[in-house]
Amino acid sequence: MEKIMTNIKSDSFNFNNLGIAPKILDILQEWGFNQPTPIQSKSIPSAIKGNDLVGIAQTGTGKTLAYGIPMIQRLGQIGGRGLVLLPTRELASQINMSLKNISARLGLRTAVLIGGEPKNIQLRILRQKPHIIIATPGRLIDHIKSRSINLSDIKILVLDEADMMFDIGFAPQIDEILKSVPAQRQTMLFSATMPPAIMALVAKHMRFPVNIEVAPSGTPAENVNHEMIVIKKEDRLAQLGKILASYHGSILVFCRTKHAVKKITVSVRQMGHTAAEIHSNRSLSQRSSALKAFKNGQVRILVATDIAARGLDVKGIELVLNFDLPENAEDYVHRIGRTGRAGSAGQAVSFVSPTEMRAVEKIEHIIKKTIPLTKLAEPEYGFRGPTRRGRNKSSFGRYAGRSRGLARGSGRGSWDKKGQSRKFAGDRKFSAKSSQKSH
Repeated sequence: MEKIMTNIKSDSFNFNNLGIAPKILDILQEWGFNQPTPIQSKSIPSAIKGNDLVGIAQTGTGKTLAYGIPMIQRLGQIGGRGLVLLPTRELASQINMSLKNISARLGLRTAVLIGGEPKNIQLRILRQKPHIIIATPGRLIDHIKSRSINLSDIKILVLDEADMMFDIGFAPQIDEILKSVPAQRQTMLFSATMPPAIMALVAKHMRFPVNIEVAPSGTPAENVNHEMIVIKKEDRLAQLGKILASYHGSILVFCRTKHAVKKITVSVRQMGHTAAEIHSNRSLSQRSSALKAFKNGQVRILVATDIAARGLDVKGIELVLNFDLPENAEDYVHRIGRTGRAGSAGQAVSFVSPTEMRAVEKIEHIIKKTIPLTKLAEPEYGFRGPTRRGRNKSSFGRYAGRSRGLARGSGRGSWDKKGQSRKFAGDRKFSAKSSQKSH
C-alpha cells in the first residue's frame, strides 16, 4: 500500500486557495461555507488536478464535498459523466441532495438509482442523460444487465463508504461495475477503515493514488464521552427506560437485528416516548419518513440496525445508545460517529453482557482508548415490555426511582478480564445525571 500511495499535507484554511472555480466558490459562500474541513482542504486540490485519490476519514468529516466539488468542476471542464457508488439507499439520497445543490446551479443533472424505487421512474430520468449518477451497486447492476444504462463515458468514479460496501457483500457487484467503466478514468475512494479487500482493490484499479488520511483508520469522533454498562440482556429494557428519561435531546438506539429494532421501538413508545424505526425490512418510503421525522423533531428516538450507522446526517444527536454491541467491532466507530458532530459534545453508551469482554477489548483496540465500565446493581423490578394483552405490568416507575441503585461498593470492584483487574466507575456521569433528573 505504501508503494502505490503518496502522502499530502495542506495548510489551507479557506476555500479560496484550493483551486475551486469562482462560480462554485460563490455557491459555497452563499451557503456560509468559508472554512473547509481537513479532508476537504487536503483532497480538493489533488482531485481537481485529476489524480486518483484514497481518502481515509471518520464519518461526519465532510467527505461529500471533498469529492463532490472536484467532480462537478472537472465534469464541466472535460465533459463525460460521473458515477458515485454508495452502500445504502439513505446515503445515496442524501448525497444526491448535497451534490444537486451545486450541480443544478451549473447546469449539471443528477440521477439516483436505488432499490425500493420504481424502475420506470429511473428509466425516465436516465433518458434525460444525467451528468452524475448516484447509485447503490445492486440497482446499478440491474440497469447494466437490462442495458438501460451505458457507463462507457464515465470519466470520474467515486466509491464512498467503501469498507461498508465490502462488509455487506457488494464486492462482486463492484467488480462487475469496474469492468463496465473505462479503464482511463479518475477514481476516488473514501473509507473510514482500510481492510485488506479495499487495499487489493486500490492496488488493482487505481493509478498511483494520493493517500489522504486526516485521522488514523478507526479513529472515533472527537468530543464524544464513551461509557459501557455491564448488564444482563433481561435487564436492558429497564435500564434503557432510565436513560431515555434522563436525556431531553434526540437519541439514536442501535440493535443488531431487525426483530430487536421492532420490539424495542414498541417498548419505547409504551414508555411514553416518540420513536421511529429503520431497518432493511422497512420500505424505502417508510425509512425515509422515519428519518425525516427524526430530523425535524417529530420523533425524539430513532431505533435502527447498522443501516443507519453510516452517513446519517442529523444534527444535534445527544446520545447514541448501543442496546447491542455491533457484530463487527469496527462498526462501533461508525455508530458513535452519529453524535458529537461538527465540534459539539456527544455521549455514547453501550450495554455489555458479562460474557462480552472480548468484544470490548476489540473495540478498545480499534479506538485506542479504554472505555469506562459501569456495573449496575441487580434491579428488583424490571420493565418487561408489553404483555400478550398489550398491557404493561411492570413496576418500571419504581425501578426508575432507584437511580442510585448502582453498586457503589460492588460496582467499584474488579472485573476479571484475562486475569487482569478492571475497575468499574460506580458513579459515572450518566449515573449522577440520571439520579438528579429522576427525582
